[in-house]
Amino acid sequence: MIVLRLALKSLANRWLTALLTVLAIAFSVMLLLGVEKVRVGARQSFADTISGTDLIVGARTGSLQLLLYSVFRIGNATNNITWASFDEIQRQPEIAWAVPLSLGDSHRGFRVLGTTLDYFKHYRYRRTHGLEFAAGKPFSDLFDAVVGAEVAQALGYKVGDKIVVAHGLGTVSFVEHGDKPFRVSGILERTGTPVDRTVHVSLEAIEAIHVDWQGGAQIPGQATSAEEVRKLDLKPKAITAALLGLKSKLATFRLQRAINDYPREALVAIIPGAALQELWGLVGVAETALSAVSWMVVLTALLGLATMILTTLNERRREMAILRSVGARPATVLGLLSAEAGLLTLAGVLLGLALTYIGLLLARPFVDRVYGLHLAVDPPTWGEILTLGLIVLAGIVAGLLPALRAYRLSLADGMTVRT
Repeated sequence: MIVLRLALKSLANRWLTALLTVLAIAFSVMLLLGVEKVRVGARQSFADTISGTDLIVGARTGSLQLLLYSVFRIGNATNNITWASFDEIQRQPEIAWAVPLSLGDSHRGFRVLGTTLDYFKHYRYRRTHGLEFAAGKPFSDLFDAVVGAEVAQALGYKVGDKIVVAHGLGTVSFVEHGDKPFRVSGILERTGTPVDRTVHVSLEAIEAIHVDWQGGAQIPGQATSAEEVRKLDLKPKAITAALLGLKSKLATFRLQRAINDYPREALVAIIPGAALQELWGLVGVAETALSAVSWMVVLTALLGLATMILTTLNERRREMAILRSVGARPATVLGLLSAEAGLLTLAGVLLGLALTYIGLLLARPFVDRVYGLHLAVDPPTWGEILTLGLIVLAGIVAGLLPALRAYRLSLADGMTVRT
């Protein structure tokens, strides 16, 4: 207790230097914990991109490729699924709902997705969150379109605006379905998922804009107007993929095996959660790099702590000598400097922890609204508590170097006037 009181009084006499050291440690701890919270939030948001979907079905390909083009709108399908096969699959008694997806077109760099109204009903993210409309409503007319939040923000769209879908992908397209423009019927709330960067239309609309097309090109001399196309049979002939929800999770693997062995055409069914974890394993190296940088910042702060104590030793030679002259043993001097280092580190850790949670509470609504990243404000985990304890221990160890130097200083050295 005596050593602690001496350490507190000594730090109070050098309060400005002590405060700067505490702030350096606090900001490094804040960075370390902040990166960890963002890492966990990013991983969770990544895993929660699609929730409540038990299986994704597509033409036979790799699981990651199917996940990328059906959920993240990255890349293209190797083949399509015939509507007859999808219809047969969705009639299976284990299936509670099925949402078909049709991809292949774009609008000014954003993917166009053909689907049904069940998409807005059954699509889930972050486990329980469903799609909500910031303005307007789902498509009801053949040439209605629902745009994601990022599409609306980037292109300045509002309900009622006209848009033209382009054939194929790319930011700039020279082949557009300009004779059949769409009207924005709704704008979705931001979700932080690829839904924000998607233009949604009906499956019938996808068929309508391709009535005059064959083999990826428009049939020469053939042009069907928007009014004429409404009178045609627009039942889809094929789709790109499908999302399936099952009545019981117990049937997942059995149905997956049945789809993989489907006799009519080569299909594959993947479990979204398993594919997402596989994908995160490929891109998760970035989080390791961020954690390494954070630990380097913490190490720098601890080195600064040791440097601060070491540089003040020359000024405190007389202080150490007076302590020794009144009966303090060398071990007491060693304990005093180690206690100072421990107190500074502990204060920095506690301040950094407080700043982290204050920052999370303030930044959470903005990050959620703008970036769609959900940052959970949960109590520190046991792993984080252990990490903070190790930082305090490392601070004490960092203070041992100057403490050992002071331990070796003789009483006469402190009383000697240096010129």
